[in-house]
Amino acid sequence: MDNFNNRLKQAMEYRNVKPAELSKITNIGKSSISQWLSGKYSAKQDKIFVIAKALNVNPSWLIGANVPMSNETLPDKIFNLSSKLDEKRQNNVYNYTEQQYNEQNNIIQMPLKSDVKLYGAVSAGTGEYLLDNEPELVPYEGVVPEHDYAVIVNGVSMRPLFEDKQIIFVKKTFEARSGQVVIAYYDNQAYVKKYVNDEKGARFVSLNKSYDDMPIDETHEAEIIGVVVL
Repeated sequence: MDNFNNRLKQAMEYRNVKPAELSKITNIGKSSISQWLSGKYSAKQDKIFVIAKALNVNPSWLIGANVPMSNETLPDKIFNLSSKLDEKRQNNVYNYTEQQYNEQNNIIQMPLKSDVKLYGAVSAGTGEYLLDNEPELVPYEGVVPEHDYAVIVNGVSMRPLFEDKQIIFVKKTFEARSGQVVIAYYDNQAYVKKYVNDEKGARFVSLNKSYDDMPIDETHEAEIIGVVVL
């Protein structure tokens, strides 16, 4: 662990403060500062706090503790260090910083790519059959949410929420709240619809108003098998 004398030298060099200047700032005699720098003596606690404040460093760091030198942010550190450079090197720092900034703003985020297990199709139209056999592994671009299975949408009855051939992700459940978008069997075919249950009764609803509602009553076999992850 560094001692006080070495840390004092480091802090003064980092802040570009000379012994005479530190003496003037702290009202501590130049002879005392010289003796501390030479390692002949160490400062007492009250003086350590005065010096730490003047040099904007952590008092614990100043006496040799393994803690950060100060609470400066990274931009502060860059500024303090670059201010000690000559003009030519300061220009180099500026040019490099400008280059990094321009590169940062021109970054093109590549879409996330992964494979998902597709368990068949659901209708946003006239009805589909989900696969009963092994799922098909298909490529997918984008963030994959937590889900139990994925299906592909066929049709446009759920526009603008879902487009034809869009992959959607589903959590398994046999219950849903009114207003949720669900995967459901309706007369033995699989659909993606909005489930609504209000004073007009329970029904599956398309967002595209060109399609009729699908009533849930004794004349139709209906079963919710999942809720779409939105």
